[in-house]
Amino acid sequence: MATSNPAFSRNPAFSAQGPQTKAPVLSGDELQQMYNAPSAGAQDTDRMTYEDTIAKSALCFAILVVAAVAGWTLTPGLPFIPILGAIVGLVLGLVNTFKKEPSPGLILAYAAFEGLFVGGISYIFEDAFGGGLVMQAVLATLVVVGVTLALFKSGKIRASKKATKVFLIAMVGYLVFSLVNIGMMVFGGSDAAFGLRSNDIPGTSIPFGVVIGLLAVVMAAYSLVLDFDFIQRGVNNRAPRKFGWSGAFGIMVTVVWLYVELLRLFAIARN
Repeated sequence: MATSNPAFSRNPAFSAQGPQTKAPVLSGDELQQMYNAPSAGAQDTDRMTYEDTIAKSALCFAILVVAAVAGWTLTPGLPFIPILGAIVGLVLGLVNTFKKEPSPGLILAYAAFEGLFVGGISYIFEDAFGGGLVMQAVLATLVVVGVTLALFKSGKIRASKKATKVFLIAMVGYLVFSLVNIGMMVFGGSDAAFGLRSNDIPGTSIPFGVVIGLLAVVMAAYSLVLDFDFIQRGVNNRAPRKFGWSGAFGIMVTVVWLYVELLRLFAIARN
């Protein structure tokens, strides 16, 4: 299958016909030895597999969780911890996004600093809006990820060009709204805890942030679909094993975004 990805197109494994070699003639004993040999894994073939990508993802999330515990513990005495994690995490996220090839070290560093941010912001929200908020957000995140994965695995939901185009347009609108909201909060345009998100929709008692939060959760869920689709295409196209790190990075970015959106959504609803 042809692909426009330059990393794939330069690899002969993605050519239309592939390398043409004459099959060797093997004896019966040699065939039996091949049959009895264990299956080759990602390390043997240097190809991307589901198992290897899952292992890389698990390592990233393990580091993120450990760093989140540290962020939760340190934030009461060092309130700049979540800000530090957010800034460094953003820089590393952009670097990893625009690198042509994945860098395991930078991806793991991103996981560590994002963990500091997640742990710190979780402590702040839990302290400000009452106990149980973080647990609700964690459980909701796991439910959304699990349901999205199940629907994708069953084939009931797939990434499409039309849906992706709508997703990108919605993302641009969401980013513009977020920047305007932050600007108003910083420069005194709004003194509410969540800026424009705290205002009620005219004629109702529903905070505007609840609607925005639900839309953001839907966008994050579709972003997960895009991540799963990337991994599926990489495995099917026998992409180099290192691109498993790209799959792990993409899922980690989306899950962190989803968790933060749910955390804020529950805080607005409770407030």
